[in-house]
Amino acid sequence: MTMNTDLPKPHATYPTGGLRRQLEIVIFGTDTPAGRNFDIALLIVILASVLIVMVDSVPQIHSRHSEILWQLEIGFTVLFTLEYLVRTWCTAHRRAYLTSFWGTVDLLAILPTYVALFLPEAAPLVVVRLLRVVRVFRVLKLMALFAELNEILGVLKNTARSIFVFLIMVMIVVVVFACVIYVVEGPENGFDSIPMSIYWAVVTITTVGYGDLVPQTATGRFIAGFGMLVGYSIIAVPTAIITRELWERINARQGQPPTLNWNCPVCAKSGHSLEATFCQHCGSALDVPADLREAAHRV
Repeated sequence: MTMNTDLPKPHATYPTGGLRRQLEIVIFGTDTPAGRNFDIALLIVILASVLIVMVDSVPQIHSRHSEILWQLEIGFTVLFTLEYLVRTWCTAHRRAYLTSFWGTVDLLAILPTYVALFLPEAAPLVVVRLLRVVRVFRVLKLMALFAELNEILGVLKNTARSIFVFLIMVMIVVVVFACVIYVVEGPENGFDSIPMSIYWAVVTITTVGYGDLVPQTATGRFIAGFGMLVGYSIIAVPTAIITRELWERINARQGQPPTLNWNCPVCAKSGHSLEATFCQHCGSALDVPADLREAAHRV
């Protein structure tokens, strides 16, 4: 009987002293001075790039310094592109990083500028880089808050199907209200089409009430009032769904054994066992400092 030697290895790692491994520790970790300095520098560059975009939106400044600001934006984009490529190259679990939430955010941070070369109106979308600020908050010792962020993201993921079904029901209610108000009010009162009536229904049911489109008849006002009451009920439903899921996760977590207060450097998820050396979600090496692991055992 022969053994199958073609099975994939459970974890892919690089040699301890290799360049890729050293870069992975610096870029994805914060337990070394180089890693902390990298995150601090990245935080400063991200904020500076977003500030450039905000300043460029001022007409007076744009008319005088648009060329310089655009060159700075190109420079920031090239820098972020190189950083993204290095992240992809050095990580031992490339697919896990590329398909993770934070890997997607890193990609979205550089795409708007390239899109703006063909569609200049898309340039302000680079403010998505602010999402990366949340990632580098690790350097400020906000690991507990970072874990709570992952908890909230997990709740949203688990409730996505229920929320999706709820949104379909809301869309049906909106279309029904729009068709009724279109029949009751008609073009003479500003409801000249069903799409325009749908816009009014959304504004009314969400209790925003811009006031640019108002029913003029008594029947139309009655329908509007009923839609506002329905809107308050609609707002409470997703809140209840998310709250229930969060409460269940909190109760389940209280009965679980203690875990490491350490986020995976690739997928940023937590909840690993005290003895874990690899992420239970993506398989990346955790590289937990020895003192932190010992402290977790003493708790």
